[in-house]
Amino acid sequence: MANFYKSEDCPPSQQLLEFQTGDMPLEEGKLVRQHLVACEFCQAEVEFYAHYPQAEEETVEPTEIPAPLYDLAESLLSNKRNKLASLDNLLNDPDDRSRK
Repeated sequence: MANFYKSEDCPPSQQLLEFQTGDMPLEEGKLVRQHLVACEFCQAEVEFYAHYPQAEEETVEPTEIPAPLYDLAESLLSNKRNKLASLDNLLNDPDDRSRK
């Protein structure tokens, strides 16, 4: 699996797991909740933990990402890249300009 890194602004995986399980101080949870409003990737990671609880010995290291979550992130990012490429092609299509 290739290395995948979230944005520098994203909380580490362990912190998201603590948020999902409720093992986080209230004030820290507020900050994570605010981040989740704008970050689809972290939303997906918290959702993953909700559906696939982590056993105590399986806790995620902040530098590692579970393989299913990695696959989900790659899929989401690939779809976004494809949509942006399609939009870019439409904007740069010389045939499209001649129709105007």
